[in-house]
Amino acid sequence: MSGHKLLFSGLKLWTSGSCRWTGRHHDGVNRRGKAASFSSCSPKVCIVGGGPAGFYTAQHLIKARQDVEVDVYERLPVPFGLVRFGVAPDHPEVKNVINTFTQTAKHSRCSFYGNVNVGKDVSVEELQQAYHAVVLSYGAEGNRSMGVPGEDLAGVYSAKDFVGWYNGLPSCRQLSPDLSCETAVVTGQGNVALDVARILLCPIDILKKTDITQPALEALAESHVRRVLIVGRRGPIQVACTIKELREMVNLRDTRPEMMAADFEGVTEALKDLPRPRKRLTELMLKTALETPEEKERERRNKASRTWGFRFFRSPVEILADPDHKRTAGIRLAVNRLEGSGDASRAVLTGEVEDVTCGLVISSIGYKSLPIDPSVPFDQRKAIVPNNMGRVQQAAGLYCSGWLKTGPTGVIATTMNNSFDTARSLVEDLDSGTLVVSAAKPGSQSISALLDKRGVKPVLFSDWEKIDIVEMKQGEAIGKPREKLLTVEEMLLEARK
Repeated sequence: MSGHKLLFSGLKLWTSGSCRWTGRHHDGVNRRGKAASFSSCSPKVCIVGGGPAGFYTAQHLIKARQDVEVDVYERLPVPFGLVRFGVAPDHPEVKNVINTFTQTAKHSRCSFYGNVNVGKDVSVEELQQAYHAVVLSYGAEGNRSMGVPGEDLAGVYSAKDFVGWYNGLPSCRQLSPDLSCETAVVTGQGNVALDVARILLCPIDILKKTDITQPALEALAESHVRRVLIVGRRGPIQVACTIKELREMVNLRDTRPEMMAADFEGVTEALKDLPRPRKRLTELMLKTALETPEEKERERRNKASRTWGFRFFRSPVEILADPDHKRTAGIRLAVNRLEGSGDASRAVLTGEVEDVTCGLVISSIGYKSLPIDPSVPFDQRKAIVPNNMGRVQQAAGLYCSGWLKTGPTGVIATTMNNSFDTARSLVEDLDSGTLVVSAAKPGSQSISALLDKRGVKPVLFSDWEKIDIVEMKQGEAIGKPREKLLTVEEMLLEARK
């Protein structure tokens, strides 16, 4: 941006070449309802994405420097990203981080602007002109596809969409998955795969006390699914879930595990060399699969009406269609063997295949980040923004955090650490002078003017709080913690009241 005077609506003249406002905003208060800083050269940082990565980055920046002002832009009218739309409804304790994010959002040096689609309503370049630094934290909204024939048949869903459906993500509202079959197959063995399996088999009286959406609750109440197989290309020692999720599966009411003893050959011998968390996870799996349970547990299993199990050393090669070639009737799995050992091992095809009859296939092989704006470097193969400690390569003043930075791995705590690291890089660049802040920048004032001109009305955090109250009231009426609004239109209607 040049050092020439620019005219912004709502401001008189503003000079980018110095740290003084040459004109006054008409009432000395900006759109945040917070006093505008006219003479200070406070670094203005914009964060794209109001999920965990965005809020943890904001939190660290505000704590690390007393002069930084942070604006968080989010495409949806509601904040919190995958904490709201990804975390399973029966994991309310994981959603407690929302309290921390709310504190950050209500901080005097932080503002939230929902209902703003960066890349469409406003470009990254426009944000870079208005802010000293831009942090991209918009996550991974794409799906990794299995890349097998029959993937587009009715009855095949991505875990991301299935999770979005039961968690009230507006774009997944129309999914209405067909749950009329007895067997479902989930491909992938991470925590999301186990969430999906658990929700499919969970007793309704447990689910109806959660914030699962009403349409999903009604569909699951009518579900015919009684058996879920969780398929992975490698073995028990490489399984991607954590012990907490496995334990929940093992203890899930009215279900019993159904494993194949052959999958566990040689696992007991390999235990001694495993790191402790992996060892405990594998021991629980071995116990569940091979040991004869005690009497009480045996009784519980015998009474169970539903079953679940891991299937190891299997890769999907085709989704099999019914005679009309419209619906899913089964899945063909290639049988693998492992080459190498531990985490470094690779699945190699044996040439054998086996078919499993099922009417529902949910692919849980990972989320994938998508490019947001042609001006931002993007590694198509790794599906991340190429970066060094969160500094976007060949793009001064541009940063990234969360899954966009690392790929979709780990739990919320992983994202927290990765976002704090990016914030540290940004603060280092401020402290060292690498990030130049001697020129004042208009921040949200110019962006608000641009959005206004384009007919985009941002949803502020105080507007989100109106939505929040409505959802909690609706939930309270039916014994749930909240009943989410399911469309952007409904959200905007409540926010505007």
